[in-house]
Amino acid sequence: MPRILHLGVGNFHRAHQAWHTARAGGDWRITGVVMSNADLFERLLSQDGAYHLGIRGFDGLTVERIAIHDRLLLASRSPQAVIDAIVDAEVQVVTLTITEKGYCLGPDGRLDLQNAAIARDLAAGPSSALAMLAHGLSRRTAPVTVISCDNISANGRKLHAGVRDYSTAAGLSLTANISFPDTMVDRITPVITDAVRYEIEDRVGRPDVAPVLTEAFSEWIIEDDFAGPRPNWEKAGVEIVPDVARFEMRKLRLLNAAHSYLAYAGLLAGHRYVHEAMADPALRAGVEQLWDEAERTLPETLSAGLAAYRCALIERFLVTAMRHELSQIAVDGSLKLRERLVPVVYGPNDAPQARRAIAAWVAFLLWRHMSGKAVVDANASQIVGLLAGSRDLTAVCAALAGLIGLADPSLEWLEHLSAEVIKMRRNT
Repeated sequence: MPRILHLGVGNFHRAHQAWHTARAGGDWRITGVVMSNADLFERLLSQDGAYHLGIRGFDGLTVERIAIHDRLLLASRSPQAVIDAIVDAEVQVVTLTITEKGYCLGPDGRLDLQNAAIARDLAAGPSSALAMLAHGLSRRTAPVTVISCDNISANGRKLHAGVRDYSTAAGLSLTANISFPDTMVDRITPVITDAVRYEIEDRVGRPDVAPVLTEAFSEWIIEDDFAGPRPNWEKAGVEIVPDVARFEMRKLRLLNAAHSYLAYAGLLAGHRYVHEAMADPALRAGVEQLWDEAERTLPETLSAGLAAYRCALIERFLVTAMRHELSQIAVDGSLKLRERLVPVVYGPNDAPQARRAIAAWVAFLLWRHMSGKAVVDANASQIVGLLAGSRDLTAVCAALAGLIGLADPSLEWLEHLSAEVIKMRRNT
């Protein structure tokens, strides 16, 4: 039976890659690897890997049962079992949703060998996704396709570089035929509430301890670079294309950039959900201006469809019943903004709204820190140190700009950024 092994079983994978694969038909099954969430692992195990997916659109809620995961592993409990599964020739595709921080990349997009998780793996044995992947691939002889499904530009190439860097550091050799296609993924998947879980259970007439909620829209674009067999994903609406980069840029700089702006500015304005923030006239205007700036950085080949794409995003953001938490989007800003907003700042024209979005992030961090609340970010300790160690707001802005990859911004640019931060703090 042909098999996919997926690293990072969570809500997004179960709403997206698993859904597309189930709809593609054929004999494909998924070995699901939960990285560390033992509670989710046990809940899925109690249902033999099956769950119900609630799909919310303007027409209401539909529910589908997904039963494509027939094996489950918990990486934190048995990393060797995960490595052995990667080696298994029955596995012909490996997919990953480990979030931006799971790749342990440095500012240059290469593996950060000083990262605590990577350093620990090199010293004590593999436990991170990248380390387990490198060890498993080093023992393979059969071809395999490894597909990143995270919001990172050129994600396949960066994953390949990370695996190669780790393998070199660990003294491993990659000799099998392995491909790392780039991908673009898009489906809003909010944290599920008890109310939604009860709604799904009421619809299907039985309990479900691991349901998922998502939107009706779903998009998956994969570079046509496969080392071996794969599901017939085209039957499920997946696009296989020669080059993913332009679709990636469109999504990161329009959908994801707007999400980040709405998260930070929306939370500062007292909103809780995406639909509330998008309904705020000032924030809606900010999103539209951000999109105007982002459009100027996108390839000309996308221009014909951008108006329709923007209209579709507005509709998606305004679905009240999704109740997509801004706090869910706000985590790990130091990793996300370098992909979503920094390219807009470096566009061909001045981008004041992109700067305001970065200012919203800085103001949000200051608000969290001054309120005694935790900063939830892969670089939290460094950020807190910066916030606690300086009373000079311009210096703080310069340090945080450097953290997200803004190289040597001018003093005038930083002063404008600081002024925007002050405005937002006054409104908090």
